[in-house]
Amino acid sequence: MRSWERALSVLEALRERGQAAGHGWTLDTELLPPHQQHVNALESQSLVELAGREDRAELSALEGRPVRWAARLTPYGHDTLAYGQSRPRAEPPPGEAAPDRQLVELIPSQMAALRVFVGLAGRLRVPPAEGLAEQVRSASCDHGIKRWRLYLTQEQMESVAYGLWLHRMTGSAAEANRFAREYGVEHSPARASDNPSTGGAAARGRTEGSG
Repeated sequence: MRSWERALSVLEALRERGQAAGHGWTLDTELLPPHQQHVNALESQSLVELAGREDRAELSALEGRPVRWAARLTPYGHDTLAYGQSRPRAEPPPGEAAPDRQLVELIPSQMAALRVFVGLAGRLRVPPAEGLAEQVRSASCDHGIKRWRLYLTQEQMESVAYGLWLHRMTGSAAEANRFAREYGVEHSPARASDNPSTGGAAARGRTEGSG
């Protein structure tokens, strides 16, 4: 387990035990000494607060026994845990994408349109495919060729095609045309009723016209 994964594991344990106790503190009897050492290290990063003398006295009165050690998350620790549990997944190296995913490289104008599309998720009747927003957040840019790299499932590619179709309908067809030429996927309004969850995108060949 990498150090940041261990830190998140310790933070999560502190949060769960503190919530279960009701007072927010994790006590000495609830963590093994090695875990307490990890907590002490996190305290130096301001992620954890260790109980002082007065806090330990109050906890001792509540527990009916001497409490010699207790810890709880600081606001920084809480936010670190929340972010760590939602952080974008690392992009798989080229050639190591999952079998059901395809490497897709988008030019900046396509990526800009896609960001608008996923940003409207809560307002759309046909929202982006599951996981597409995360792929957009974790995409990396190859500055040498000025392309954004994403690893998408077929459903997500069809959802991208729908987002680029919306972009086409409101001003520019170049992005959708290019995506259709390069990946054979475009949104087909005539087939929208066949698969409304993805906006009726269909795998097709070259479109008429060019971007």
